[in-house]
Amino acid sequence: MQALVPACYGGHELGLDTLMEIGRAIGSVCLSTAWVTAFYVGHNWMLTKFSEKIQREVFADRPFALIPIQPSPNVSIKPVSGGYEISGRSNFSSGIMHADWVVIAKSIGEDARAFVVPIGDVEVDDVWHMSGMAATGSNDVVTEDLFVPEYRTIPAVDLFEAKQSIHKNPIYTMPLLPFIYCEVLGIYCGGLEGATSAFDELMQTKVKTWGGDVLATKQSVHINLGEAHARARATGVLLDQLVGDTQAIAERGGFTLDERLDLKLRAGYLCDLCREGMNFMMARSGTRSFRLEAPLQRFFRDMNALTSHAFVDWETCRELFGRHRLGLEPNHPLF
Repeated sequence: MQALVPACYGGHELGLDTLMEIGRAIGSVCLSTAWVTAFYVGHNWMLTKFSEKIQREVFADRPFALIPIQPSPNVSIKPVSGGYEISGRSNFSSGIMHADWVVIAKSIGEDARAFVVPIGDVEVDDVWHMSGMAATGSNDVVTEDLFVPEYRTIPAVDLFEAKQSIHKNPIYTMPLLPFIYCEVLGIYCGGLEGATSAFDELMQTKVKTWGGDVLATKQSVHINLGEAHARARATGVLLDQLVGDTQAIAERGGFTLDERLDLKLRAGYLCDLCREGMNFMMARSGTRSFRLEAPLQRFFRDMNALTSHAFVDWETCRELFGRHRLGLEPNHPLF
């Protein structure tokens, strides 16, 4: 969990490739487990955007924390003496069921801010009843007139865009979205790789219900299996290139608008390829693959839920890049 925690707090200060590979390895078995794990690892990095005082408080007892975060417009903020009072509901708080701290963020508006609060100060509303990514337990976080001292809060723009850090490693001066791509994209690729392995195993043994044909003897199965593996390998290459490029830009310092929109386009495309690859296999796996005990149906549900995430929405990724090529300003905040 302390892979990206600064060394001064007992962390390892590893690179974006390590972060990606953690999600990729776990995602090849379970996308939900990988999602929560990657959030826990990555959100320790996000804490470094806050004041040194809250960093030392959170890392006082161990070199990592379990911190879900979900920027939400549904938070009201009232300045008071010594800090703020916040009220509202934050949705999709992945990892909240095992958290010890929570970051609550109002993501838009002139008063947009982010707050670090102990888990005991919030209410968790059990609303996560989903067909995909069900095991993330991404329930709502509710607060009402909760006081948060000044040192535990920063303007939301500092969370998304801060280019300064008390830590020397350039990874801590990255903007949020390029970091998040490295945090989560390994999960998508790992999920496709795990699903491809399950599909391969199925094709080795499956027999048609009507006719008794062994699928492993069919030319169409040979072609489909080859295509499935090609898709998984191609997304892996794209993933490695994206993470490597992001690490290089971080080490150089500064992310230009060209680079950020390029990374977003590539992230969205990669996720869309993973969805297409998953659905290609599921359509060729037969009815029994929809049984609850079948691994392919879980990969199928999780992948289709996960690729609907706002950060990698394929239409938005394409539109932002296309607008930029035509000299138009971005019309969406997530880049």
